[in-house]
Amino acid sequence: MKTRSAISYLIIAVCLLALLPAVHAEDEQSPTVIYQTTFSTDPKWITNNPSTDYWDSSLGMYHFSIEPSTGSYAYMPVSYDEGPFKLEYDVILNRVDDSATFRFGFSGAEMDPTKGPIVVNQFTNAKFGQIMWLHLVTPGNKMVEVNSQHGDTRSSGPTAYDGPTVKYEINKTYHITTIYDAPNRLLSMKVNEKTSGKEIWSYYVNTGEDLRGMNRLYLGSKGDYGMMGRYAQGFIDNVRLTVPVAEATPTQTIPPVDTVITTRPTPIPQGTKPVSSAPTAYPTATQSPSAPILPVAALVIAGLCGISWSLRRRE
Repeated sequence: MKTRSAISYLIIAVCLLALLPAVHAEDEQSPTVIYQTTFSTDPKWITNNPSTDYWDSSLGMYHFSIEPSTGSYAYMPVSYDEGPFKLEYDVILNRVDDSATFRFGFSGAEMDPTKGPIVVNQFTNAKFGQIMWLHLVTPGNKMVEVNSQHGDTRSSGPTAYDGPTVKYEINKTYHITTIYDAPNRLLSMKVNEKTSGKEIWSYYVNTGEDLRGMNRLYLGSKGDYGMMGRYAQGFIDNVRLTVPVAEATPTQTIPPVDTVITTRPTPIPQGTKPVSSAPTAYPTATQSPSAPILPVAALVIAGLCGISWSLRRRE
């Protein structure tokens, strides 16, 4: 009887050990990083205005000064073809003059908010004061945008933003997240306070077509022909562009020719608003799988202890 008990403990321990590779495999399903920088070292962004757009080594951030009608820019080439993506970064605006605009986005070679393809986050200071924008020009040159001003008729998309007006503050750090949901052709923007993690504004637009052809992360004033001498100044940090891990295509069984299919697949609803959530700090290195393995390891140890105890009883 004691021998069978010991064997049972041994079988349980072996089964639990067999689970460890599966737990590790699940932990490895993290997004593919296309580009990432914390600005702890010089990112070597390309700029035509190095006196105002530059890496600040003392702060470990990237300084920008965007002035209309100068055509200034700073960018980093990235490798992207098409499909879903997530763009995240931190920004602190120290100054946004009347008629000035901060722009940071994902674009083609033009880096011009009037020409596609381009996805841009904008912080403006104009008619409605300090509000935020999600701006898109598709590869087919269709412009779609929405802002954080209640009921602004210039907004477009499935519906204009109808929530309370939300304004950003100067000298406060924000975490910006832009997500492209390719299967549903939805582009969303979320703004959180960096320190508290509190979401202050989020919304979305329907792209109407697939996005592709963006190959630069950029900031600047190309395409802005406003009055000179107006500035949007500050710093960006923690830039990260990722794409989700591709899911394996399930094997489909093809029915015989004489089989009649009477059911149709349920269509995916279009225009569904993404669910907002507080931001999660992303890791700068691959996370250790130790956290999910610990409970399993504890069970393995318990099983082995049971074996040892049973064997001692036999003796």
